[in-house]
Amino acid sequence: MSSVSTSTPGLRQENFRFRCIACGDLSDAASQDFRCGHCGDLLEITYPTWKETKPDAAKLKSTWQKRRLSSSPVDLSGVWRYRDLLPALDDEQQVITLREGNTPLYELPRCARITDVPRLFAKHQGMNPTGSFKDAGMTVAATFARRAGFRWVACASTGNTSASMAAYAARGGMRSLVLVPEGKISWSKLSQALDYGAVTCQLRTDFDGCLKLLQELVRKAPVYQLNSINPFRLEGQKTLAIELLEQLDWQVPDHIIVPGGNLGNSSAIGKALLEMRELKLISRLPKLSVIQAEGANALVRTLREAGGKRLISVPAETRATAIRIGNPASWKKAAHVLETTGGACEQVSEFEIAQAKAEIGAEGIGCEPASAVTLAGLKKLVKQGFVKRDETVVLVLTGNLLKDPEFTIGFHRGDMSGSIQEAEAAAPLRHPPIVLDASLDAVMRTLERFN
Repeated sequence: MSSVSTSTPGLRQENFRFRCIACGDLSDAASQDFRCGHCGDLLEITYPTWKETKPDAAKLKSTWQKRRLSSSPVDLSGVWRYRDLLPALDDEQQVITLREGNTPLYELPRCARITDVPRLFAKHQGMNPTGSFKDAGMTVAATFARRAGFRWVACASTGNTSASMAAYAARGGMRSLVLVPEGKISWSKLSQALDYGAVTCQLRTDFDGCLKLLQELVRKAPVYQLNSINPFRLEGQKTLAIELLEQLDWQVPDHIIVPGGNLGNSSAIGKALLEMRELKLISRLPKLSVIQAEGANALVRTLREAGGKRLISVPAETRATAIRIGNPASWKKAAHVLETTGGACEQVSEFEIAQAKAEIGAEGIGCEPASAVTLAGLKKLVKQGFVKRDETVVLVLTGNLLKDPEFTIGFHRGDMSGSIQEAEAAAPLRHPPIVLDASLDAVMRTLERFN
C-alpha cells in the first residue's frame, strides 16, 4: 500500500512557538528547564498560523482516516498520524516511533452496572508499546531531542516514564539516564528501563527529589529532559484525545476521567480538547475530571484549600506508584483545564482503588492501580450527582496490568490490610490461587465448589 501525502490542505504549522502559561510571553526557543525566561513558569507549544488560516475540519478528518490505509511508519503511529496538529518536522524520517497510539476503546458493561452509568467506556493507554500512556508523548519529545543533536536524554520517574524514555532513546540511538526513588517503584517498571539500556540511578529520595535534582543537572550538562514539563511530551500525549474522538465518530462524551499524578496527562488532554474546538473538529467540550489517591492528593487540596491559587504540596504515599507524586509540576495547567471544561477533582482511598481495579479486571481488561482511580472516582462523582446516569463517560486507563503485579497478587491473596467491612466487600472480587494435590479428584472437587 502506498503512503498518504504528508500535506494537509489549508494548514501550515512549521512556525510553532513556545508560550508561557502564566505571562503569555512567546519565544522561538526554550531553555533546558523549559521555563519562561521572564517569570519562570512552564511553557506550552502554540501554533500562531492557526489564527491566520484554519484548516477545514472535514478535510482533516478525511486525511487522518486515509492514513490508516498507509504502510508508512509515520502513518502506522497513532500519534504521528495526527501530525497536522503537532510540531512539524523537516523530514518524516526523523521520527522515532514504536507504532505507539492506536489504543483500544473498550465498553465496560459490568462496571456500567456497578456505577449505574450505561454508556461507560475505557480508553486503554496501557496497550502502548511499553505499556503506558507515556509512549504517546515520548515519541514526539525523543524525536525533537535527537533533532536538536542531543546524545543523552534523562528523566525522573515513578516507573512508567523511565520505561518509555529508555525504549525510545534506544530506538533513536541515544543514551538515557533514569533517576528513580529507591524502593518506591514497581520492579516490573524498573526492569524495562534496565532492559532498554538506561543508566539507572536509584536515589534515596522521593519522586519530587529526583525531579529537583534532574532540573539542576540539565542546567549544567548537555542532557535533554524528557519529563512532562517538556512541552513536546504534552503535544504527543494530546493525541489520545484526538484518537478517542475519532473512535467515537466525533460524538463528544459528557465526561472524560483521568488519573492525577504529575498532571501532565490531564493537561495534554485538555489542550487537545480546546484545540479541537478551536479548529471546529468538535462543537463542545466534555467535562474533564481528575482523580487522585488520598495519599497523593496535592491537586485536590490545592483546589479545595487554596482555591487553585497556590500549590499545596503533600508527602505522597500510595500503593498506586504511578501517581505517587506530591509536588505535581503541571498543576497550573491542570487547574486551568478543570476550570475551562467544568470538570471535578476527587480523591479515593487505597481500598477504593484496589476494589475498582478488580472490578475492571472482571471485565477481562487489566490495568495498573493508578488507572483504577478513574472508576473509583466515577462512583463518587455519580453519588454526588456530578455525573448523571444518562451521560456518556470515558475512563482513561494509563497503564498495563503487568506494570505492578505485586499489587494485584497482594489484593487477591488478601495481604492488603483493611477494615472488616472492606474485607467483606473485597471477598467476591478476590481469586487467590488454590494449592492442591496433583490428582484429578482434587481438581474435580474444586470445580464443584464453584458451581
